[in-house]
Amino acid sequence: MKELTLKNIAKACGGELHLYNKGQEKTEVTGVVIDSRKIEPGNLFVATRGERVDGHSFIPQVWEAGALCVICEEDLAGSAFVPDGIKGNYIVVNSSFQALKDLAKFYRSVLRITVVGITGSVGKTSTKEMVATVLSKQFRVQKTQGNFNNEVGLPLSIFSLREEHEVAVLEMGISDFGEMTRLSDIAKPDHVVITNIGPCHLEFLGDLDGVLRAKTEIFQNRNPKGAVILNGKDEKLRTITDVNGTRPVFFGSCLSDEEKLAQKSGTAQHPLDIFATDIVSFGLEGTGCMVHTPNGDFPVRVPLPGIHMVDNALAATAVGLTLGMDLYAIRDGISAVEGLSGRSHLIHTQDYLLVDDCYNANPKAMQAAIDLLQNAQGRKVAILGDMFELGEGSEEMHASVGEYAKNKVDVLICCGKLSKHMYEAAKDGEQKTFWFETREELIEEIRRERQIEAAPIDWSKAPEKTLGLLQEDDTVLIKASHGMGFDQLLDALTEKTL
Repeated sequence: MKELTLKNIAKACGGELHLYNKGQEKTEVTGVVIDSRKIEPGNLFVATRGERVDGHSFIPQVWEAGALCVICEEDLAGSAFVPDGIKGNYIVVNSSFQALKDLAKFYRSVLRITVVGITGSVGKTSTKEMVATVLSKQFRVQKTQGNFNNEVGLPLSIFSLREEHEVAVLEMGISDFGEMTRLSDIAKPDHVVITNIGPCHLEFLGDLDGVLRAKTEIFQNRNPKGAVILNGKDEKLRTITDVNGTRPVFFGSCLSDEEKLAQKSGTAQHPLDIFATDIVSFGLEGTGCMVHTPNGDFPVRVPLPGIHMVDNALAATAVGLTLGMDLYAIRDGISAVEGLSGRSHLIHTQDYLLVDDCYNANPKAMQAAIDLLQNAQGRKVAILGDMFELGEGSEEMHASVGEYAKNKVDVLICCGKLSKHMYEAAKDGEQKTFWFETREELIEEIRRERQIEAAPIDWSKAPEKTLGLLQEDDTVLIKASHGMGFDQLLDALTEKTL
């Protein structure tokens, strides 16, 4: 890895280098990991302390596996962590987590690479995927893997970069004030995209104005010559008219003929630089639209379900134009994007069509997912779970989701203690409505129903009465905060019928 020699690593994180193999202070590491199971020869292992596991315990194993060096929080001479003695190089620091961030900041500084930083309350990951896919039509791109977007994940994402990469698309997620300042200080984004401002992490951020302040901390460490790309349909974001001398690029969808006419004629109250018109839903198979840009217009089919994916495509268009791409390459990139597990990902099983959206949730995202379900064929079933970190007003926000879902689906299944408020708000609707206190109870009922349906029926003995949650050929939306563990529910629904 460029300039990540043991000497430079120790200097970057303010550590004390102890060489076991003399003469290796100028040797570059081949990778940086915090998971001892992922060690490869030449790697740097950062030993971190968690609530249940202390990475220092694995230092002998990582040396044995070929780690070039270890970052740790205590001198290993005579340490109980290395009972058989020191067998490799190590660097002692005050805090391994801080060292991880300091080292990532140093590594970012030596790379000649364009960084696109993406944040927002909803849609960060799907926008990141869209932007990365579009840019890959012209550049060598690396992107955030999985949900590596916080103060541990972002450094690991940066360590995945190599000299051959031309653009990095980095997702940046926060839950409190000050975090985005620290993240942007590490990533030093050249260009910034903010998808929206919604009721996320209100437990810490208070209200939407607090969310706006926290998210826009990303501006503090961006390249002053870079672009600021904002959702111009978001009430909070469109109040930003200048970022240290930079005029934002606004994008958004026109959902009515009046909006279309106003944008095209230049009479809109909130002008958009890049916008979509003539939006046509193809159900869960995607959305078609006409994209309008300062460089010209083009029709495109966004192959992911939900009209909100059009906004992600517009953000990607803005980034592509910023980096000098032509409209044909941008269009091809949008058309090639693929869905991710946990984020409106379609799964066809022998029984159901599942809409896997169980990675995370907040009221705004819940409503968007319910709207998405309206495009399904046949019965529409929504399995909705608790939303976490909403702070004061959480019960009312859960109730608002239930009220929103009322009469929009055929079956509403609420799961979790907080989701009892969804159930109460929706139960007088025309849809069938159920509530389960725990995920385990819901899974047990689903499996019980499927066993009965699959068994030969002896008409002399009526089968055990069931609630009738699901039927063959249902389209089933699954959405909750990640902490609800709905991936286990997804596993139960994708099992073969017993």
